[in-house]
Amino acid sequence: MASDALTVVPVRRANWPVRIAWLLFAVYFAYALTHLQVTPARFITGLEHGQKFLSKLFPPDFHRWELLTKGLRESLEIAILASVLGVLISLPVSVLGARNLMPAWVTWPARVVMIICRSFHPVIIAILFVKAVGFGALAGILALTVAAVGFLGKLFTEAIEEISLKQVEAIRATGAPFMSVIAFGVLPQVFSRFVGFASYELDSNLRNSTLVGIVGAGGIGGTLFAAFQRFDYDFVCAIIIAIIVMIVAGELLTNAVKKVFRA
Repeated sequence: MASDALTVVPVRRANWPVRIAWLLFAVYFAYALTHLQVTPARFITGLEHGQKFLSKLFPPDFHRWELLTKGLRESLEIAILASVLGVLISLPVSVLGARNLMPAWVTWPARVVMIICRSFHPVIIAILFVKAVGFGALAGILALTVAAVGFLGKLFTEAIEEISLKQVEAIRATGAPFMSVIAFGVLPQVFSRFVGFASYELDSNLRNSTLVGIVGAGGIGGTLFAAFQRFDYDFVCAIIIAIIVMIVAGELLTNAVKKVFRA
């Protein structure tokens, strides 16, 4: 008669550091809600005001379509120019920042440039450029270009650092110059990823171009801000719908570009 095997169930000990961490987080969360005066009464009041505001938005007013299309066209131009300039600047910066291609005394300055460009929101950078070059699209282009260098530079650098060095070493062994090594040993391995990153940056700049316009850096954002100041809410609704259509069209376009280069 076989004896029944005894199953030993391990006793799980209480993980007190984790419990204490969760308790501290709960205490801080409650403190933050109280300190910021986030109360159910304010939330309910906000819902009532939001309902009144939404009722003023409809029906949208598209009668000033010329002003609307002008702002959309300017935002689109800002996004495209900033994306192209961002890619052109990010490519050499990312090569200089790649630790598998460059020595440390070269990579660190390049990485510092990318960190500085990535440290501030595009709206903050746009405010600085508006003060420097004045109101208009130029400030928006410069602001989004700086933001693109910070974002794309980081992604491009990480992609380059993940490549296989066998192809690079084989081209170096032939005595090829440095630019040939980059063109034939590095870019073919990361080109499809670069296209994906660049298309995503274009999509991001389409959204950010509407934000920088609020601070005077051109685009549809300025038109939207002016409509809010005039309490012209039906035109605000038309602008919001137009922005959504532009973003959706940009998303479809970037997805189509990705499919073409991945094929």
